[in-house]
Amino acid sequence: MEHQPYFHSVTLNKELCRGCITCVKRCPTEAIRVRDGKARILGERCIDCGECIRVCPHHAKLAVSDTMQELDGFKYKIALPAPVLFAQIKHLDHPGRIILALKRIGFDEVYEVGAAAELISQSTKEFMANYQGPLPLISSACPAVLRLLRVRFPSLLDHLLPLQPPVELAAVLARRAAVEKTGLAPEEIGVAFITPCPAKVTAAKVPLGNTRRNINAAIAISRVYPALIQEIKKMQPEEFMQLSRMGSTGISWAANSGESTGSGQRRYIAADGIENVIKILEAIEDEQFTRLDFVELSACPGGCVGGVMNVENPFAAAARIKRLARDLPAVGTRWPTPSCLPEEVYFDKRIEPMNVMSLDSDPVRSLELFAKMQSYERKFPGLDCGSCGSPTCHALAEDIVRGYRTEDDCIYLLKEKLEKLAQSLAGLSSHITPMEEYSNDGE
Repeated sequence: MEHQPYFHSVTLNKELCRGCITCVKRCPTEAIRVRDGKARILGERCIDCGECIRVCPHHAKLAVSDTMQELDGFKYKIALPAPVLFAQIKHLDHPGRIILALKRIGFDEVYEVGAAAELISQSTKEFMANYQGPLPLISSACPAVLRLLRVRFPSLLDHLLPLQPPVELAAVLARRAAVEKTGLAPEEIGVAFITPCPAKVTAAKVPLGNTRRNINAAIAISRVYPALIQEIKKMQPEEFMQLSRMGSTGISWAANSGESTGSGQRRYIAADGIENVIKILEAIEDEQFTRLDFVELSACPGGCVGGVMNVENPFAAAARIKRLARDLPAVGTRWPTPSCLPEEVYFDKRIEPMNVMSLDSDPVRSLELFAKMQSYERKFPGLDCGSCGSPTCHALAEDIVRGYRTEDDCIYLLKEKLEKLAQSLAGLSSHITPMEEYSNDGE
């Protein structure tokens, strides 16, 4: 089994947390508990989907990302802008404006992730033409979905499209081109991804499907946005019109179904939002979609336009993507030899499940704890109210056998105990003779 460090972009500000359990109820992997009046994130279960950031009414959850200073030690700096970055700027008339702005704020080169997305679209089409495995294939583009598969749906890992996410391919190709252009060693070249979501930050730090890190920094779109706005105001069309290598296929990856249509899928489903993603994965487990070829899943609502590190309204961003796509050629970047996929397009190691749901490494002990957990769960009312700080009664029973909780954390069981105690005290008091009966009348 694959063991990786628990780095997470999603973090908690305890000072702002009020223990309201909103995040507990919405977390797709039951990775949050409330203890002592504050939320706690279980690192082994968190998939950095950002749902807790999205729903927290007190803004106690936040996503951390790198800054430009992370690249200070490199001699040559490359920016990898996500396709959705081009949807953040109001009235943007050409992607080249963003590319030139990135160069002006400190990058030596810019390689659009959308250009790599077009290569992945082409590769998906080629791969599926000869594919003989289980269907439907599940897109590997969203790292939150990859981690969700590892934690909750390990049986579906065999359905995973074994192709790199566009950003990983972009990093490999951009660094290789920079080595040829500058003569520098690969380790002297810093690559930064301009990212819309925390899951992609985590994937850059602890990659899945890769034996090495290809990305040196992951910078939130919201961090670079103010500087880009200032630079865009200062440029003329002749300075940027020839800079973009991305077509409508690549930029459309930013919104829901962009990947599917870009790779020419006919029998596909595209779902966005983590709750909808879970419903689709459950249906695949139940073999309800055996006639589908491809499933595109995005943890964020609307696709990458819904990432919590963006600045623009996701609906406005999606509309802007469509408008920009209309003015671009269908494809800006292609593999020169489409009949033979290069090695770097594939994952170089298998993505393994994470056995975080197991109660013990010893199977016998695990079965004993599971039976004990079921006995606890039968005592609970099954309301899944979350008042105990665990998301469900089942999760509370699990927390008890793991030693994190006690039965008294269930307010309903505690209420029953207090009522029985009150009745016992009342019954005891009824058998006590009042002291007045023992008073001496003659005194």
